Amino acid sequence: MAAQITGGVDTHLDVHVVAALDQLGGLVGVESFPTTPAGYRALLGWLGSHGEVVVVGVEGTGSYGAGLARHLHHEGVAVVEVDRPNRQRRRRQGKTDPHDAVTAARAAQAGDALGAAKLRDGNVEAIRVLRVARGSAKRDRTRAINQMRSLISTAPDDLRQQLRGLTIPKLVHRAAAFRPSGRSHVTAATRLALRTLARRVLELDREVAALDDVLEPLVAATAPELVAQVGVGTDTAGALLVAAGQNTSRLRNERSFARLCGAAPLDASSGKQHRHRLSRAGDRQANSALWRIVISRLSHDPHTRRYLQRRLAQGKTKAEAIRCLIGRVSAGGPSRLVRRERRGTASMSCHWMACLSWSPSPLVGPRDRHERPAPQRAEQ
Repeated sequence: MAAQITGGVDTHLDVHVVAALDQLGGLVGVESFPTTPAGYRALLGWLGSHGEVVVVGVEGTGSYGAGLARHLHHEGVAVVEVDRPNRQRRRRQGKTDPHDAVTAARAAQAGDALGAAKLRDGNVEAIRVLRVARGSAKRDRTRAINQMRSLISTAPDDLRQQLRGLTIPKLVHRAAAFRPSGRSHVTAATRLALRTLARRVLELDREVAALDDVLEPLVAATAPELVAQVGVGTDTAGALLVAAGQNTSRLRNERSFARLCGAAPLDASSGKQHRHRLSRAGDRQANSALWRIVISRLSHDPHTRRYLQRRLAQGKTKAEAIRCLIGRVSAGGPSRLVRRERRGTASMSCHWMACLSWSPSPLVGPRDRHERPAPQRAEQ
């Protein structure tokens, strides 16, 4: 009978270090391979030469290990995401790449690493890379506008009087049209700096618009029912899709998705006070998307407003009621997705429609797991 091999990979930019363990946890060997398609094939062939490859634990499947994880998945090998080694243990025992690879293999074999790696292909990966470029453009735009405001606050009086009180669009277009003279005095230099920043803002606006023209139909084609929900737009839908990944079957139930988005309730009770709070962990962009969905629905959806009023009447603060709403939005979908995928009839859009569907019935039922019901006062 062939030995059952568990692999562990310490990933780097140019070289991956892989360790192999047998079914008893014994170290079979450690080897290094280049981060090329030929290196990926050689790595898998080396593991397979020792026996049947059961699972491979890979560090950084979203960065240096993305290409290897993609190759292993296409070859039908189970891949799990391994967290970085314990820093306290590393300080006591030191660090080497072979040691990190062995640690990754032991984590995969012992079941400490259970998270399936995201697939880095398909529409969701395309959405992710476009969102990276869009996010950097938005941040640079905000930085340029803040720099313009700072320059205006210290500009000479005549220039400051011209620009103060203008809205951002008017300020950008006014400054972009400046024609500073070639003189080196402060006013001319300030006008030149403002024109440079304003034109940078306009160029970044064009970049964001070009990316939005690609993102909007791509997100709508990937999850049409999701973007059709109240309060869900291209940006929030893209954040949720990227958080879940292409292979949504790795989300076992609604608790997995809530923990992934940082929306899982944590017990924060103390003394006579019984309450829950949201986790500070998880994907913060997905958590922000859930918050924006809730805030938008509070403005446009009557069911959401009634739910908020009911929670306030139970003695919850507005922040606690919004936490309940975030939990309700994140609940309900992934468990149904897993069942449908096992039958082979699931689609990503059906999953997200189920995950973010909104109706008055689930909001008023007794199954709200995020807050305990208010105690009933005994009749005198």
